[in-house]
Amino acid sequence: MLILKVISRLLDYPTAEMFAAKDELIAIVEKTDELTAQNRSKLVTFIQQLTARDIFDAQESYDLLFDRGRALSLLLFEHVHGESRDRGQAMVDLMNVYKTNGFEVDSSQLPDYIPLYLEFLSEQPPEFIEEWLGDICHLLTMLSERLIDRECYYSILFDSLVEISGQELEAQQRDEMSEAVHQEER
Repeated sequence: MLILKVISRLLDYPTAEMFAAKDELIAIVEKTDELTAQNRSKLVTFIQQLTARDIFDAQESYDLLFDRGRALSLLLFEHVHGESRDRGQAMVDLMNVYKTNGFEVDSSQLPDYIPLYLEFLSEQPPEFIEEWLGDICHLLTMLSERLIDRECYYSILFDSLVEISGQELEAQQRDEMSEAVHQEER
């Protein structure tokens, strides 16, 4: 699923190569049928806004957003297991799933890094993708809500992943999560 590769690239550290591929990324988003027209439009706007920035400013913002604390960590198991020993075993298990499904990790990133996870999912059948994104739907929604609370446009990436999963939370659940996030101490 090509849209997952696009979202993976957009969630990763901004690079000159990604900025240069702006038109290709937009073309893929505009052609995808995995997202509603509204989310496609928001995703195109996100790409345009991100790539219109100075690359160094975009990189600095990314670091300040995703690399400074646990609340917006792009490591899935950070949100699930924190610092417990279970986190290590979960990573080993995830690496085994990657290998079993023919996905070779040639990255210095941990296996639970969301862009890497999305790269893996992009090569899987739609049912597998929906199940695996559905399993983390609550985390994706929480990350989106935290970004919305910070008035950050990266939230559309997580909202798009939730839509692809087909597991959107009910409005009341989303409102409760939003309220809980709003009450969090930064």
